[in-house]
Amino acid sequence: MFEYALVRVMPRIERGELINAGVLVYCRAKSFVGARVHLDETRLRCLDPDVDVAGVRAALRGYEGICAGGERAGQAAEDDPGRRFRWLTAPRSTIVQPGPIHTGLTEDPEAEVDRLLDLLVR
Repeated sequence: MFEYALVRVMPRIERGELINAGVLVYCRAKSFVGARVHLDETRLRCLDPDVDVAGVRAALRGYEGICAGGERAGQAAEDDPGRRFRWLTAPRSTIVQPGPIHTGLTEDPEAEVDRLLDLLVR
């Protein structure tokens, strides 16, 4: 069993329009947490031509870094994968934010990250 959430970009919070830009996957049984991102800059600029694309990309890299652990995760590197996933999926009122958590079944959570990215983001 695994849990996943989309990473969404909502450049103008007041309008509520968003695009999916990544996916987070957590599998407790395999002690795995992973993230993959893909930002469609053209779609994003359709929602807001003046969006800070560099800032959005930096925030998305942050999701990947925290999931990867090591130096890229900063203080979160010491947390277990479940705790990192819960922190990343906590509700936020920022431009880059997580969606609701869903569940599924898989034998290979790492492959599931790529499958969900292709299915729900690209």
